[in-house]
Amino acid sequence: MSSAYLWVKAFHIVFVASWFAGLFYLPRLFVNLAMVPNDSHAERERLLLMARKLYRFTNLLMAVALVLGGVLWLGFGIGRGAAQYWLHAKLLLVVGVIGYQHVCAVQLRRFEQLANRRSHRWYRVFNEIGVLLFTAIVLLVVVKPF
Repeated sequence: MSSAYLWVKAFHIVFVASWFAGLFYLPRLFVNLAMVPNDSHAERERLLLMARKLYRFTNLLMAVALVLGGVLWLGFGIGRGAAQYWLHAKLLLVVGVIGYQHVCAVQLRRFEQLANRRSHRWYRVFNEIGVLLFTAIVLLVVVKPF
């Protein structure tokens, strides 16, 4: 293994973990937003500001993670060769994570427009989707079951 490969791999892991940290916390902000009383404008605005900033930062982390993953795949040949179906499954899950992030953007817009109709309980369940995706991706990368 080359030194460059190890550096790219290490930074890919850092940015993926950071991206997911944002995806774990953003729906938690939605839980809090869904619990804000209608007359608490200052609290709502503070949480919305936090959610907007976190969403923008999470987009940046996602972009860097995807670029580094592309370098590992195309530049270093990760996942090439026979029996690399784990990578296809992982890439499918990564598309799912990008979709999940898009759904977070939609939910954020609904809160901004005062159009949220979901309960804090719904957002608590929604929050777990990121954990399930992260777990599945890590298991595929580490165990490479197929």
